[in-house]
Amino acid sequence: MGMWIGRGRKARVCYGFDDISLVPGNVTINPADVDISVVIAGKRLQVPILAAAMDGVVDPKFAIAFGKAGGLAVLNLMGIYTRYENPYQVIEEIIACPQDKATALIQKIYHQPVKENLIEARIREIKDGGVLCAVSSIPQYAERFGTIAQSAGADIFVVQSTVTTAKHISSTYKPLDLAAFCSSMKIPVIVGNCVTYQVALDLMETGIAGLLVGIGPGAACTTREVLGIGVPQVAATCDCAAARDFFYKRTGKYVPIITDGGMITSGDICKAFACGADAVMVGSAFVRAEEAPAKGYHWGMATSDENLPRGTRIKLGTTGPLKQILFGPSNTDDGSQNLVGALRLSMASLGARDIKEMQLVEIAIAPSIKTEGKIYQVAKKQALIGK
Repeated sequence: MGMWIGRGRKARVCYGFDDISLVPGNVTINPADVDISVVIAGKRLQVPILAAAMDGVVDPKFAIAFGKAGGLAVLNLMGIYTRYENPYQVIEEIIACPQDKATALIQKIYHQPVKENLIEARIREIKDGGVLCAVSSIPQYAERFGTIAQSAGADIFVVQSTVTTAKHISSTYKPLDLAAFCSSMKIPVIVGNCVTYQVALDLMETGIAGLLVGIGPGAACTTREVLGIGVPQVAATCDCAAARDFFYKRTGKYVPIITDGGMITSGDICKAFACGADAVMVGSAFVRAEEAPAKGYHWGMATSDENLPRGTRIKLGTTGPLKQILFGPSNTDDGSQNLVGALRLSMASLGARDIKEMQLVEIAIAPSIKTEGKIYQVAKKQALIGK
């Protein structure tokens, strides 16, 4: 496979959301008859969307609102909500900071140590809201924070890093033994992020309950620019979904695939499911919600790295309440609102009655899908940018 890029060197052709289109079948369905529910880590979600574990997106209040809407929001245990008693004052500082000084300020803010009592307090706040509680940590702190989280009542623990493998080598610290960690935890463990077939298989062997797919596609993430690594989300999702299916045939255990990042519009979300995702993790769409804590601002999880930041602060603005972004009615024409309605209508138009059938729809390689016949739309967007 692959194409020659030089003498003796091949590169594989990979595709992103802008490169493909979904092909209607020979049956259409009433959108009201489509089932979009999914089981993730043993928990059934009526909305197959996770809100990303980023401080500009998920605080305990947002987690409660999102959970009541039928989805699952993930709280970052390495964030400001577990470092500061009053995180909202910190958010105001980040918002008010000039753009050229934002990264340095965020690095300084995240030097404050995580407090175990705040981990417990934030989890209990979410649980008191009557919804599922999912929390995340980097691998180095997973054992310590995992014990605290499950004791405090968390339902799901997420181990997340820029690139995750089942085999990590280090001469300066003891790597996390994922298999031992998963077996020791009393709550399900979701792990990420990866983008390849073999790594997905290796991670599933450790006993994980879900897998996050995506390296560098997030709106505030600069990993691809800083490190030069990543795989477009269409190819990554298809490969990891193939690993899921092979693992299921061999073991009888189904490990859901969660496409994480890179979805700008509701159409991208629909494409992720067609590529094999069981659920999606989204950040930027929910930054725009009135319930989001950062008032339309967003910064990547790796922004605070003290040696090599891989995120930037961006402003997306606030467009409406969470209910409108999820369920409409939409007052925008760009696919940024009524995400659930768009998913239902796409599945209905494709003849997919549920997520499993959506994973089997025909896909076309169509790099002109967003430009064919769209000259006036393109001109309109360029005019808006010019303003």
